[in-house]
Amino acid sequence: MQNLQLPRTLVRPALNGVSRDALLAASPDLGNASVEFIRKNLLANAPQMLAGISALSPSHLPRALRRLNVPPYLTVPLQPPRSSIQPSYPTHVLAISTGPDDVHLTFPVHALILTAYCSKLPPLPPRAPRASTSVHLPVLLLALPSAPAFAILHAFMYSKRLDAVLTALFPIPPPFLRALTYKSVCATLQCGPDLHNLSAHLCAVSGGEVSVLMTHTAHVKELWQDMVALGIDDPALWDTVELAYEIVLGALNLALM
Repeated sequence: MQNLQLPRTLVRPALNGVSRDALLAASPDLGNASVEFIRKNLLANAPQMLAGISALSPSHLPRALRRLNVPPYLTVPLQPPRSSIQPSYPTHVLAISTGPDDVHLTFPVHALILTAYCSKLPPLPPRAPRASTSVHLPVLLLALPSAPAFAILHAFMYSKRLDAVLTALFPIPPPFLRALTYKSVCATLQCGPDLHNLSAHLCAVSGGEVSVLMTHTAHVKELWQDMVALGIDDPALWDTVELAYEIVLGALNLALM
């Protein structure tokens, strides 16, 4: 394991919490509402926000942008509603780069979602008024260690699904996922036999191939790096990523025996 140069743990940074000023800039009517209250309401309104994202015409919202062609705004037509849910349209587009790569992956987002979970987010550009048939979305350029890993965070901030986070990283036994809660994440972290069983499962489904397990390990580390860069303020997510790292390290140990 020493030759693989993996840290024993992924250090969790000290966070000061999300910015009240950023929250109020995203939604001035919040008043003194607590962050916990805001997040509960965001989760309750997630179907409307996801419906708003789905309403964007995919042919006018490029999946990726070249560095020299990132505009300050994207005007995106709206598609007819696909359901009876009243859509809440996104306010911005993130154009995420990964180091020297010339490609920026794009993610439509709601400002309040970002400011409610990201304590190190740079200031968002001012919002633009919406037309009746399109949205005018300011583009924020953002450099992160991994744009693909941000896709996991993007989904989590809307759904709060810890099971989806683990599933996006590597294969997990379905019975464990079905029963997954924050409480069970914490309990598993303290239970050596349960961790061993999960590691043994991952090692088995990976065919004992160290290269496959190292790819899974890289996915976990990239997610952790994005969380550090954004200052993600969610203990349940940090513990879930810690659990994922313990599982994959255990699987690597088994494969190297």
